[in-house]
Order: sequence, then C-alpha cells, then structure tokens
Amino acid sequence: MRTNHIYLDHAASTPVREEVIEAMKPYWTDFYGNPSSVHTFGRKANRGLEQARETIAGILNASVEEIVFTGCGSESDNLALRGTMMAARAAGKGNHLITCSIEHKAILETARQLRDSYGFDITIVPVDRYGRVDPDDVRAAIRSDSVLVSIMAANNEIGTLQPIFEIGKIAKDNGVLFHTDAIQAAATYKWDMAEMPIDLLSLAAHKFYGPKGIGILYVRQEVEIVSPLTGGGQEDGRRSGTENVPYAVGAAEAFRLVAAGREDDLTHYRNLRDRVISGLMAALPDDCQPTGHPTERVDHTASFAFRNVSGNDLLMHLDANGISASSGSACLTGDPKPSQVLEAIGLEKEWTRGGLRISVGRQNSVDQIDLVVKTVPDIVHNLRQMSSIYPGAHS
Repeated sequence: MRTNHIYLDHAASTPVREEVIEAMKPYWTDFYGNPSSVHTFGRKANRGLEQARETIAGILNASVEEIVFTGCGSESDNLALRGTMMAARAAGKGNHLITCSIEHKAILETARQLRDSYGFDITIVPVDRYGRVDPDDVRAAIRSDSVLVSIMAANNEIGTLQPIFEIGKIAKDNGVLFHTDAIQAAATYKWDMAEMPIDLLSLAAHKFYGPKGIGILYVRQEVEIVSPLTGGGQEDGRRSGTENVPYAVGAAEAFRLVAAGREDDLTHYRNLRDRVISGLMAALPDDCQPTGHPTERVDHTASFAFRNVSGNDLLMHLDANGISASSGSACLTGDPKPSQVLEAIGLEKEWTRGGLRISVGRQNSVDQIDLVVKTVPDIVHNLRQMSSIYPGAHS
C-alpha cells in the first residue's frame, strides 16, 4: 500500500492506538493465564480482566456486574435481543419485539430469525427522509406483550442520531425494556447509565481505536437474559467461553482515552466532516445529495448519494487514487443491491446505488479532505461519461 494512502473509513474500523497496544502487551507475554484458573497466573489475568470491567463501568457510570464482554459488537446485539426475548418467554412475560427499518443487520437479521424460527412477533417501525425514528411510532407499536424496543443510537451508513432518550423514556413508561446499538456513537455522548433510560447498550472496541474481536454489552442489573452461548458460565453466566483478557484490557484503555479526549476529537471531526459536505455539494450540486440528518448526526461521518453512479465503481476509483472510503455499512461493501437504508429514507432508484460514506479520524487533516473534494467530482464525471458510452456497464 502506498504510504500516503488516505483512510476515511473510520466508521468501519479504526487503527489501534499505541497506548492501547502497550496496555495489552503484558497479557500476551506475562499474564497469560486463564482468568478462571485459581493459580497465580490465572489470578493475575483475572485482575486485568476485572480492572478493565471497572474502567468501562466507571465511564458508563454503571456497576461492574452490568458489564459483559463479548466477541464483537454483533454478538452484543445478538445477546441483547435473543437473551431478553428468550428470558421473557421463559417467564411468560411477552413475545413482541420492536425495532426500526435501518438497524444494522446484527439487529434486523436477529429479529427476523427470532420471528421466523422461534415464533416471536416483531414490529419494524419506519424512518423519515433523514433516517430518524418518530418516537410516536414507537409508542403506537407498544403492546401488552411487548418485551423490548431496540433502536440504534446512530445509523452506521448515513450517521443519523436517533432520539434515544425520548424513545427510552417511552419504553420505560410502558414497562418495556430498551436496548440501543451504540456501536457508531461511542464517542458522541457522555454515557451515564444511572440517568439514561437504557437497559442494554452495545459497544465494539474497534470503532474507537481499540482491537477487533471484543464487544461490550451493558445489561442493567434487574434485566434477565438467557445466554445463547452455554458452557463454563463465564461473565456471570451470560456469555460462556474463556474471556479474551488482552482485548478486554485494550477495549477499556481505548474507551478511557476516547472519554478523556472526547471534546477535542469531536471538534476536529466536525470541522473535517462539514468541510467535505460543503465542498462536494458545491462541486456537484445536481448529482450529489447529502444523506442523513443535517444536524442530528455523528460528528465523524458524512454520507452522500450520487445519481446514476455505482457506489462500488466510485469506491474502486477512489481507492486507485489513494483514498479509502465506503459505500455505507462495511458489512455490505461489494453488495450490488441498492442500499436498504437509502431505500428506507425514500430515495428514488437512480440514487440508491450510489452511496458514499466518508468517516474521518484522529489522523486525518484538512489537506486530505481538500484532496477528496477535488478527486470525487472528477471520478463521478468520468463514471457518468463511461456510462453514456457503454450503457448498462455500471448498472
């Protein structure tokens, strides 16, 4: 890879910070015991694990017993949905789950499997043209047998922030649990679980400069969940399997650093985000439109739709020009189908294949953003010219 390649896909994954790597190292080389073992090596590993739990709990203003380590953000989402729905069914407390049309696939596919394979009822509420859920739609969807509302804090493709405080209060007032997939919004809020109306919250360390392969699920103490992963009963019986101590330590250190530097980082992100939005809209006023809410959005993400342009073609040409970005969810890159999110917000077909997500990070600069603003219009014009010469080549 060229050394000057510009990485603008931080919503997909982030580089691991040097401080995080240093924090993890001893748990590979010195404190490598199984944290469930009673001998010295095991106790030292367990202490690292529990210190990581304490750090994360402190940042969230939660109890250590409420922090569950998982293998990734998708597993945290799965555990939140499956765990609560199965526990409610076992207790005879309900059978109904509410979510929205632009959730990450870890939520939507889990919800659909709960419906199709296990007989649960689900309601999928719509979003408006900005990708926002109307809290009144959630209120209207709640039934006497509703168990859980799961609405993401921020959309992974267009960056829209959801009104999770209002939705959480509606759920609480109706005796329904509320889960939010906060994987894209870890740095957006000062999370306070003692005050927020959130019963379950999913995080993934690799979105905030920590390692891949570790997820976090906050579970309020009184919430009952049935673990779909059985075995040795680790994580207080909620997620069996030997804990990944180095990655838990890394996740805690990354989360600590994100919390400590939040305001400076967000100011930097907003400056770059707003610069790329204004630049591309000025350069392509008729063939490009920003997607997502204009103000209620994550600070590090700008997203666009381009008329009659293949998002995959755009990404390949950007990469050839030394710029790495995304067409939306990293889980869907390379998928030739129209974007589910762009369809859900009501864009016409000519716009739904041309998504572009630019997500900035700590190492990005104004000069890099200016290069993107210069490069993207040239690529779009070239792709459109090629389409006119070879109709259907980029359909």
